[in-house]
Amino acid sequence: MRNALNSRDFKDFIYGEFARVGKTLSSPKRIELLDLLTQSPKSVELLASETKMSIANTSKHLQTLLDAKLVTFEKEKNYVIYQLSSNKILNLVLALRNTSEDRIAEINYVRNDFILKNNELNTIKIGDLIKKVEEGSVTLIDVRPIDEYLTNHLPSAISIPISEIEEHLNLIPKNKEVVAYCRGPYCIYASEAVELLCSKGYNAFLFESGVNEWKQIQH
Repeated sequence: MRNALNSRDFKDFIYGEFARVGKTLSSPKRIELLDLLTQSPKSVELLASETKMSIANTSKHLQTLLDAKLVTFEKEKNYVIYQLSSNKILNLVLALRNTSEDRIAEINYVRNDFILKNNELNTIKIGDLIKKVEEGSVTLIDVRPIDEYLTNHLPSAISIPISEIEEHLNLIPKNKEVVAYCRGPYCIYASEAVELLCSKGYNAFLFESGVNEWKQIQH
């Protein structure tokens, strides 16, 4: 093939392959699936539940991602488990998000209203969180599903999934500040956790970033 290409053929082939990935990312649902897979490998059934799609529609989107070599899969008993094909796919997802945030102001306005409750929630910056974790003066809770916590989590964080937090309040001391985090800036779980904890008398803060953002900052 190399000898058969002229300069124009070469350009058309290369940019055509770039466009192939771009076309794959033209679906909001496929971007959401990739975002979920940045947290941990997941079954088709779990991805369908998270994205509120049918299993058939989820499988169709996953096949498109598979054709573009953005994901891989393996079979475990009766389940098909998907995961990102490379750490570079994580970088792609984060770059797409960061570029969108930079260019489209409405994203930040809507997020501020929905996630930060129009700045009514107390938040904590990463530098302050690192210091408090090192001092042992804060309880850091990961409110994502347990499979995501087991895949990766912030140092010293304990796992209390949002669906279980109310029944496990006894695990959270009231004599320390509490910081909750979830999947990152667009995940509502931590916001819900902070609202609940504050209503129960805790001094609770939202860490707006997640594991993926933490790893980027640390590097």
